[in-house]
Amino acid sequence: MVLAMPFIAPVLADLAKKLPQVLFLKADVDELKSVAQDWAIEAMPTFIFLKGGSIVDKVMGARKDELQQKIELHLCATGQNI
Repeated sequence: MVLAMPFIAPVLADLAKKLPQVLFLKADVDELKSVAQDWAIEAMPTFIFLKGGSIVDKVMGARKDELQQKIELHLCATGQNI
């Protein structure tokens, strides 16, 4: 779903600016197929939420609203506000 990347890229850039306490990383799973396999990435884009090195949540697809909700949920769970 590489077609979704131009849509979601500005959203991620905006979130990264607004949320410096959140670490955003990007991997090209077409070039790094082992990353896709190791993290069970079945669709692009896929957003993985980690805590202590373990997956705690995942959003598959360019779902801006769901992505923002999950970020808020996990920040609130750690006692941080947006």
